[in-house]
Amino acid sequence: MEAIRLEFKSEIKEKILELLSSFSSDELKIVEEDILFDHDFKENKKKLNATYAKVKNGTAKFYTFEEVDAILEETISKYEN
Repeated sequence: MEAIRLEFKSEIKEKILELLSSFSSDELKIVEEDILFDHDFKENKKKLNATYAKVKNGTAKFYTFEEVDAILEETISKYEN
């Protein structure tokens, strides 16, 4: 099967679904996407690209395992009490 993504005004959703319902489930499967997921994906992609750019140009800060462990221990101890 192939997949396409449609963007449409909410006013015509019923018309589209009515048309699509004329196909059998073997011919067509309707999969609704979560708009929040799509937005999160785009935001995460932007952040990841920015981080990758820092790694490539040498401005990223790296930590050793021991440094990360110390940072996490300090952060956890602030919230334990």
